[in-house]
Amino acid sequence: MKTDLLWKLGNREITKAQLFEKVQSDFGLLPEVIESTSSPKATVRYGCGSVLVDLSEKYPDKLYPYMDNFIGLLDNKYRILTWNAIAIIANLTKVDMDHKFDAMFDKYFSYLGNEYMVTVSNVVGNSAKIVSAKPYLAQKITTELLKVQGLKITPHLTEECKLVIAEQAIKTFNAFFNHIENKEPVLAFAKRYLNSSRASLREEAQNFIKNRSKCGGPEAI
Repeated sequence: MKTDLLWKLGNREITKAQLFEKVQSDFGLLPEVIESTSSPKATVRYGCGSVLVDLSEKYPDKLYPYMDNFIGLLDNKYRILTWNAIAIIANLTKVDMDHKFDAMFDKYFSYLGNEYMVTVSNVVGNSAKIVSAKPYLAQKITTELLKVQGLKITPHLTEECKLVIAEQAIKTFNAFFNHIENKEPVLAFAKRYLNSSRASLREEAQNFIKNRSKCGGPEAI
């Protein structure tokens, strides 16, 4: 019966939303949904990956027993599944009683050096969730995110891509600024983009610095 459900997903007889509802009512389906991320059929593996992201956000406690599976998924040959894993792991940090994330911290943030912009951006964008769950990692995560200033240009990560990532980084820093111990490097990072050629980045940087100034500078925050 479970396999039949995934067959229907692969043949578009049910939607991802319907699969989500099915798993939500029977978490016994989880092992097969996780296993199906290795399906040779794209509609199945990507559909299951997407559903697992949504489930991890709403039911992290149900997915946490499979944390090691998601850590393994980071190295998947399909980039979309790597992106899914980045998001799922971040969602599961809120219930990470065994400190599994702490143990694989370096591996997770090694993806900041990936050649694809979307991979890097996913790590940056999900970092605020991790700090929310594990505020004691705020400074360590900040140190990692500041490294995006030195990203190498690749065919899939241009100078413009670096600006997109910088904008995402400022948004992320803004989300957990109060948890950052050494704020000066973060403020300096934002100031670099006050006159950026990218309008949205320029505005993000200007608002970030303006809001911090209203608080009376870093010492007052």
